[in-house]
Amino acid sequence: MIEKKKTSFTVNEIKRKLEQYCIYQDRCHKEVEQKMRDYNLIPEAKEMILLSLMQDNFLNEERFAKSFARGKFRIKNWGKQRIIRELKFKDISAYNIKTALKEIDEEEYLATIYRITENRNAVISEANIHKRKQKLIGFLMRKGFESELIYKVVNEVVSH
Repeated sequence: MIEKKKTSFTVNEIKRKLEQYCIYQDRCHKEVEQKMRDYNLIPEAKEMILLSLMQDNFLNEERFAKSFARGKFRIKNWGKQRIIRELKFKDISAYNIKTALKEIDEEEYLATIYRITENRNAVISEANIHKRKQKLIGFLMRKGFESELIYKVVNEVVSH
């Protein structure tokens, strides 16, 4: 049986690794803290590294929240409710969540919900109009759009 050799790093090496981790993609504090847990650091070292990452702008919660909101909306077509839920799960402050949602253009948001509703409607093979609407509503709810907006869009798209 081969023993796995436990490698240990200096605080500076860990700091450099975490800087690279943050450069690759914007990260939130929760993700960086989770990564630090993997290195079994003492609390003082964690604090020092975290402070250094924030001072050198490798770790910026507002920037993370903004890029998260933009990316999830544009790439995954998530609604604002889903984005808010996911950001809260990552322990992002209410202020930063509010700031992040400003990154989503209202016109683009409406165009997106109409587009994905029409696309989804085209692939649903349900003849019953009420069941078709229920399927669309469920789909849009999971995407995280606001219920009033969902009902308005579904009624417009399916009534045609």
